Amino acid sequence: MRDIRIEDIIKALTGLCQEANFRLPGDVLEALKDARQKEESPVAREALDRIIENAGIACAENLPLCQDCGTAVVFLDIGQEVHITGGDLDTAVSEGIKRGYALGYLRKSVVSRPFSERTNTRNNVPPVVHTRIVPGERLKIAFMPKGGGAENMSRLAMLKPGAGSRGVIETVVNTVSEAGGSPCPPIIIGLGIGGTAEKAMLMAKESLLRPVGQPNPDAEVAALETAVLEKVNRLGIGALGLGGTITALAVNAETAPTHMASLPVAVNLQCHSARHCGIVL
Repeated sequence: MRDIRIEDIIKALTGLCQEANFRLPGDVLEALKDARQKEESPVAREALDRIIENAGIACAENLPLCQDCGTAVVFLDIGQEVHITGGDLDTAVSEGIKRGYALGYLRKSVVSRPFSERTNTRNNVPPVVHTRIVPGERLKIAFMPKGGGAENMSRLAMLKPGAGSRGVIETVVNTVSEAGGSPCPPIIIGLGIGGTAEKAMLMAKESLLRPVGQPNPDAEVAALETAVLEKVNRLGIGALGLGGTITALAVNAETAPTHMASLPVAVNLQCHSARHCGIVL
């Protein structure tokens, strides 16, 4: 059994909130630069230049990559040999986010009473936390500030089983087409297929943590990712919706066994400011 102190968790999340909002992951930045080289539209190339320039300024000056500093989404992989000491884990996660958003001068976007008063909580909590118990004696924390523009374009389709891969591809392409420039392309497409409705949505969100350009290890799923990406990039939406040949940087798909009568398909879009980072304690 290994002890992990609550204060260490708070400190880790305080740093992750700022790190994610200030520094674009290296794989995302390289994908944007690659898209800049491949893009055929002069207007879209100019937009990509500004996106890349913005990332450099944010990193150098510790400024938010985007004015929308997102909903705080936290993934916790807790080793079954870990003992959390000194307080409550959920309280610690919220406290770390409060401190991180305050110290980083990050915009607080979370509102309570979502269908009535919509009052800002003024500290960007409560977060959305996904917890999983795994083997080992480590605590893995992944933090994703998810912007509203991209999150609003999320979709869940409960297809008939006979729809197959063709139905999956059509669902994603239609979702991206309807979204247009709203999710701030070039986007990364998180795709969850199978399980149940909530399982598919979680897989789609969590898949966005996978490095850009890293295909699913299953050859059939990887081939589907490629097919979806090709069709999406034929839509001509382009960077920031200004038209162009690169609408998406990647498709990250995850699958799970499902009921014989079901084919859940969840699509979660991530903007070009694909912010996330993590730490292992």
